[in-house]
Amino acid sequence: DSQHLQAILAAVRDAGAAGVGLVVLTHGHPDHAEGAAEFARLAGAPVRAADPDRCIGGSPLAGGETVGSGGLRLDVVATPGHTGDSVCFVLADDRALLTGDTVLGRGSTVVAHPDGRLGDYLDSLRVLRSLVETRQLVGVLPGHGVVRDDPAGLLDGYLAHREQRLDQVRAAIAAGADTVDGIARVVYRDVDPSLRHAARWSLLAQLDYLRDNGEPAPAG
Repeated sequence: DSQHLQAILAAVRDAGAAGVGLVVLTHGHPDHAEGAAEFARLAGAPVRAADPDRCIGGSPLAGGETVGSGGLRLDVVATPGHTGDSVCFVLADDRALLTGDTVLGRGSTVVAHPDGRLGDYLDSLRVLRSLVETRQLVGVLPGHGVVRDDPAGLLDGYLAHREQRLDQVRAAIAAGADTVDGIARVVYRDVDPSLRHAARWSLLAQLDYLRDNGEPAPAG
């Protein structure tokens, strides 16, 4: 949306900044990345992402590095799970965590099977939870939903939700559900129809996770 891209540039100017020095992507899903090339052209700035194919005039992002422009510092945290190329950023001066789709402002995110993997996602949530303590972070800036000021509680809730879902899947299998659709009907019976495709992605990731850990689970 060209009007939207121009509005971002106008907001930068209104804030008194000289311009956009760098475009960074949290991951490659279209609602986050599709406008990056045109915005970079308008802004005259490079694009950096974990996926080399998403980079324009810049190198791929690596976990543990620090990037920035105009005095803004972003510490890159590799957080695969939602997608294989997902990253988050610690905004050091604001003691805040920019999370893309790894952590949302409301609800839970999807593990986008097969690129996203639940084991990776759980590890990433634990990494972020540790960072909240070690970096004394006080805010979460998500790609969707509201800004959150309870990072520790939010991440604890995310981890608990994933464990609860795994227990529900285990219980459905133990009760005789032996197909993906059969398990989905039990575990996700209250999910809005518009979200069932996303729920199926997460379920397939959960079944992969159980099989990888030697637990019984039907193939997707």
